Amino acid sequence: MTDMTSTPATATEAAPLNKPSRVLLASLIGTTIEFFDFYIYATAAVLVFPALFFPGEDPTTALLASFATFSIAFFARPLGAVVFGHFGDKVGRKATLVAALLTMGISTVIIGLLPTYAQIGVAAPALLALCRFGQGFGLGGEWGGAVLIATENAPEGKKSWYGMFPQLGAPVGLFLSSGLFSILLAFMSRDDLLAWGWRIPFLFSMLLIAIGLWVRLSLAETPAFQKAIDKEERVAVPFVEIFRNHKRSLFLGTFVALSTFVLFYIGSAYLLSYNVKVLEMSLPEALRVQLWGAVVFGVFIPVAGKLADRISRFTLLLWVTVAIGAFSFALAPLLSGSLAGVYGFVTIGMALMGFSYGIIGAVLAAPFPTSVRYTGSSLAFNFAGIVGASLAPYIATWLQSSYGMEYVGYYMLLAAAITLLCVLAMGRDKV
Repeated sequence: MTDMTSTPATATEAAPLNKPSRVLLASLIGTTIEFFDFYIYATAAVLVFPALFFPGEDPTTALLASFATFSIAFFARPLGAVVFGHFGDKVGRKATLVAALLTMGISTVIIGLLPTYAQIGVAAPALLALCRFGQGFGLGGEWGGAVLIATENAPEGKKSWYGMFPQLGAPVGLFLSSGLFSILLAFMSRDDLLAWGWRIPFLFSMLLIAIGLWVRLSLAETPAFQKAIDKEERVAVPFVEIFRNHKRSLFLGTFVALSTFVLFYIGSAYLLSYNVKVLEMSLPEALRVQLWGAVVFGVFIPVAGKLADRISRFTLLLWVTVAIGAFSFALAPLLSGSLAGVYGFVTIGMALMGFSYGIIGAVLAAPFPTSVRYTGSSLAFNFAGIVGASLAPYIATWLQSSYGMEYVGYYMLLAAAITLLCVLAMGRDKV
């Protein structure tokens, strides 16, 4: 049946200003670049940063220190959501998205040029942390704008389908980052990778940024935002308006996305480190697991978009959350050591992730009016990143090393239970 939970105030009564193909490409390519930049850091945090930026520590401590810098970006993302969201709701979606893309991209390129600890001492990890902050700040403004570019240009009855396209940037970015590191490992030694090869993916981002800017600059403003301008519906300070009149939507939206983030970062960043450090899997094989996970993830995102427009986002999200809770009990048995178990875990986990992540953009945009939608949806998404993703690799590593793999499963179960309660509290009409 047709989805009756359309986002408020997003009807596109005005004549479409952007071709659907251009809208969907612009929303997809921007998030692909942003997540590519994000994931090459996550991969390097496991493969090279412990040795290059945190030497002198035992391997576990160095890995935890590397994951700590990984988490910095998640705390920067809400600040980016506030700043970019303010301009996105006041000035427009298009210009703000271009600025967010440049912020993320420049920070990534600078990482590829940084000296290591051996060259400048403690200043090296400090500069790495600063660039990681810049990555998070840019991504905090990117995601919400990309979702709105898609959903505010969507015809009625297709908002979940359009909202799925920016979400595809996550698996495509993961595939590209893991693929690029796999190619490097195939053609260079481990020593060469540590000496200079790790810089290539960060510098390669310059090419992707140029493509992204070209596509983004070709867009016109969204019809919904143009309508808000014409009716003088914009608010003076969107951030203040959110906390004055939309606190409940912000709180529930944050925890509606909790299990999505916990599942993904256990199935990507943590799984990579677990495969390499605990299961002693070769780096090429561990990256092949990542590549397969990215493919499965990408396949199920469009399935989720189509299904949500038929049965409603609320129904799909409810059942996927229950499935994630059930899957948490399979985590320890599947990750007991066999290669087949690892592939089974990443296949099931990333399929569930595709169903959940594919609709979360439209879900988080739905409760907010046009005048504060950029700020509200971005804040909800990025607050979810703090509570669900920023420390997930760290917490999972600590739980597994201290108490055993079963407790990593309990961690995922707790996240699913909280999400389920918040989905029910938000209700069908707000999802």
